[in-house]
Amino acid sequence: MRLDAGDARRRFAGARVARLATAGPDGHPHLVPFTFALDRQPGQEDRIYIAVDAKPKSTADLRRLRNIRVIPRVAVLADHYEDDWDALWWVRADGQATILGQPAAMAPALTLLAARYPQYREHAPGGPVISIQVTRWTGWAATLA
Repeated sequence: MRLDAGDARRRFAGARVARLATAGPDGHPHLVPFTFALDRQPGQEDRIYIAVDAKPKSTADLRRLRNIRVIPRVAVLADHYEDDWDALWWVRADGQATILGQPAAMAPALTLLAARYPQYREHAPGGPVISIQVTRWTGWAATLA
């Protein structure tokens, strides 16, 4: 069953991890899992925040950041799987990404992320932060329960 934007947003907000899809200038897709915080301010569009944290990475020049600098359109996917297929669902948020690098710009996002993940309270991410302005919510669920 197709989800309306409100139900899609609610399910997405409850997910613990999602996947970020970007595309490079050569058109090749790039997909990575991430933790996130969803910010919904009255009268404003939804924003998804993703921090570049201290987990080991092969480089600081991450492909997702390079891709966003060139092509800021992104898609984000969260889903739920169970062997009981009546419980399946997925939600996609399409949006425009920007990279926040200044401490003052990152602070609200890092506060939201720390409230959601204890690991970020213990080891605050240094950033940068990817900020995604959601332009469209879509989703599907086997049942609307």
